[in-house]
Amino acid sequence: MFYFLLTLLILDAILLTTVVLLQSGKGGGLAAMGGGGGGASDSLFGSRQATTLLTKASWWLGGAFLVLAYIISLIAGPSATPESILSEGLAVPSATSPVVPEILDAPAETPASSGTAPAPAGEPDPASSGQ
Repeated sequence: MFYFLLTLLILDAILLTTVVLLQSGKGGGLAAMGGGGGGASDSLFGSRQATTLLTKASWWLGGAFLVLAYIISLIAGPSATPESILSEGLAVPSATSPVVPEILDAPAETPASSGTAPAPAGEPDPASSGQ
């Protein structure tokens, strides 16, 4: 069913492209709005033209394209949409495991508060020898 609808969508897109390209232009485009020369019957975007077969076909094919695309998106479901790679980096921690930086988990070893550097291993500590 999915591939049948996809084939219809592709054929509709080809037909819609062909019908739109076959239509004649409506005039000078935006250049027709400036300057004089326009009669009272001209609207802001040009005069109203008769509806042709190509105009009706472009409306019907455009509507069919929208409907087919919507139906295909419903059939495909959320499994057809890949997850964003951004969601991997934004993982929210669970409520049972609090986020604690690793520095807080380290044992509390601080140097002496007197401001002196600790004695190297192998040499006696002058503060502990009583001198």
